[in-house]
Amino acid sequence: MLKSKSLFWLIMMIGTILVLSSNNWISMWMGLEINLMAFIPLMNYNNKLSSESMMIYLLTQSASSMLLMFSIIMLNMTMNEMFNNLTLISLLIKLGAAPFHMWLPEILTKMNWITGVVIMTWQKMAPMMMINNLNTNNVIMYSSIILSVIVGTLGGLNQMSLRKIMAYSSINHLGWMMMMVKTKNNWLIYLMIYSMMIMIMCWMFHQYNLIHINQINNLNITMMEKMNYMVSMLSLGGLPPFLGFLPKWLVIQTMMNNNLIMMLLIMVTCSLLSLFYYMRTMTLMMMTFSTMNKWIMIKSNPNMLFTMMMVNFSLPFILIMNLF
Repeated sequence: MLKSKSLFWLIMMIGTILVLSSNNWISMWMGLEINLMAFIPLMNYNNKLSSESMMIYLLTQSASSMLLMFSIIMLNMTMNEMFNNLTLISLLIKLGAAPFHMWLPEILTKMNWITGVVIMTWQKMAPMMMINNLNTNNVIMYSSIILSVIVGTLGGLNQMSLRKIMAYSSINHLGWMMMMVKTKNNWLIYLMIYSMMIMIMCWMFHQYNLIHINQINNLNITMMEKMNYMVSMLSLGGLPPFLGFLPKWLVIQTMMNNNLIMMLLIMVTCSLLSLFYYMRTMTLMMMTFSTMNKWIMIKSNPNMLFTMMMVNFSLPFILIMNLF
């Protein structure tokens, strides 16, 4: 079983690499399909919820793949801009960008943290590269960016499930990432930093077996672990001086250079609002430390905690290195 899963992981990566290295749309489409067929078995954990998530993911991705293939064929035959827009819409469905986002929170609540991380990070890479190679329609692209940022902010405000919070956080960050793509900036930097932060957070949720916010409030862990959780969550929210602020800073600079001031104001406002649900997951936990036993053993590896803390505090060091 372990060998077969390792093979599926390898095939999934090969599918993405095929998309990244292709120079025509048909090869890219084939890479997406290889990736999809390899990832679906990895979602199976022999329970009803994983079966449901597999079915939702398969139907959504298959529908977008059919739309993508149709638009590629028609684009080669007619060169009509309408089919260019259809290609963009099919890729937005694959990404889970608003207003085509409804499937993403739904399946993340039915998955474990490991496969959830893959959907929020690795599975974004191939469609983003294809959008980067596309002459995108400004109205559709900018509308999706603004909607993704707003939906990602408002959708997470009233959630108690950590998986749904991470899903809406992913939609919010996707809006910022697509702005990097639209302005022809290096969006891979954003994706790499975001992936690092998501892996840190989901590793902690997996380590402590967390699903809902009230479980965080009742965690019996040391102050070091709590501080690490707090810093990681604020970094994911994009608060300076943590590492998560760096990609948003790059987007802000690019948008100011392109005179997209009104969009920038909306995105920054939504980013500040999204900090509310990041902070909501940790305020009670930080306040209840005084009533806990002081002889709790550290559950996590201390070296891992120190490494995660250093990653989140690395932004000032990056700035100092750039100055010199």
